[in-house]
Amino acid sequence: MTPGRLRRFWFTFDLTISDPHPAGTLLGCGVTALSLEDATEVIRKTVFGDMTMPKIRSIVEDVDVSTLDAKHVLPNMRVPQVQGVWFPLGY
Repeated sequence: MTPGRLRRFWFTFDLTISDPHPAGTLLGCGVTALSLEDATEVIRKTVFGDMTMPKIRSIVEDVDVSTLDAKHVLPNMRVPQVQGVWFPLGY
């Protein structure tokens, strides 16, 4: 990995609809960050805030966003080239 290069990450969590969770996180979270550690911390602080972050089910590093859900994720995300959370919106 080149130092300072932003990377896209897609996280999914062990969540069910009945679990307390921030809006949009049942589908997953997309974040652009400098490293996996950075991405995890951004999601923990920005998306989950005071809530306990659930167990991570999977992480796709350098995710090709065109492979994500075309009906829910793609039309409802920020530009993934910018550092920070790009899905779900509002964080």
